[in-house]
Amino acid sequence: MEQLIVNARFLTQKVAGVQRFAIELSLLLKKHFKQVIFVSPNRILNEHIAKKLDVVIFGKTTGHIWEQIELPIFCAKYTNALLINFCNTAPLLYKKKIVCIHDLGFMHNPEWFNKKFSLLYNFLIPKIAKTSLKIITVSEYSKKDIIQELVIDHDRISVIYNGVAQFFKKQWPNENNNLHLLRENNLDIPYILSVSSLDPRKNFPALIRAFLDLNNQSVKLVIVGGRYKSFAGFELDNDSIDSKLIEFVGYVSDEELVYLYQNALFFVYPSLFEGFGIPPLEAMASGCPTLVSDIPSIKEVCGEASHYINPTEVESITDGMKKLINNPDLRQQLVKKGLERAELFSWEASAKKLINLINEFYSESNLD
Repeated sequence: MEQLIVNARFLTQKVAGVQRFAIELSLLLKKHFKQVIFVSPNRILNEHIAKKLDVVIFGKTTGHIWEQIELPIFCAKYTNALLINFCNTAPLLYKKKIVCIHDLGFMHNPEWFNKKFSLLYNFLIPKIAKTSLKIITVSEYSKKDIIQELVIDHDRISVIYNGVAQFFKKQWPNENNNLHLLRENNLDIPYILSVSSLDPRKNFPALIRAFLDLNNQSVKLVIVGGRYKSFAGFELDNDSIDSKLIEFVGYVSDEELVYLYQNALFFVYPSLFEGFGIPPLEAMASGCPTLVSDIPSIKEVCGEASHYINPTEVESITDGMKKLINNPDLRQQLVKKGLERAELFSWEASAKKLINLINEFYSESNLD
């Protein structure tokens, strides 16, 4: 087998859905391929993951400059090395590569991103797609979108779903960090949970307005997540900022997140655009009823296990929340269906597809 190298620049980034995909599949690749090398620039944020991967620190730069200049230099030290890139971008001048393009939101809605990010991605991604041996994406919806927008042959694109970790199915006790989290944020009444990065596509202003329109003093809205510099900002009105029934808890640990899922009245996700959407899957695996956007990628993930809303209509979001608040039988049905649906997704199954894809290239001598 030729040398396998993984672009581990994701270790220098905060963990959102894209980085979660990279981390989980990297850990499983490490178990399967003894000779795989994970290479990263300096300034690693996820030290515990880097240690598990035995990451190699290389180069003097960081970010896109490292990826475009120093990463190819590292790969050139090996004969016919195959480079795996999990997080949308990859070195343009290195041809023996596989890249995962999660979605094309930057093309469809450039206003959701800061100008620099939008310009860079609209320049890089189409060229990276053309110069890669194979493209991975995370849903059939994204595959169709890439075929249409980037004019890529469907045979060059493989769908590898996100998975869900087993710890989301574990029951965490009412102690330590979990109790601290609840007390710190006054979660002493039933709460609706939303989890994602705070970026425009996640539709938080509409969610908050819909929640305030409930005018229900017996339920809270808890929002988990933080802002990313690549996304454009959005404004929240004074009512949402001042409301004692809305809690922004920022980033939480995995244990805290599972506990929040498992104890929420239900989970709500009114996203306007997704390539996949990991949080609804995590919620279903945790036994939490889900209220989600009626958009193709999320329907592909959630099937008949979620209740759907129109994310472009505040009234639809409000009505959906009312329905789940007032209907415990529906919530219980969604819990049962969600647990069954979540069993269809696993990181192990996704890693097996990736491993087969890698082995296919080696067996067919596509690296010659």
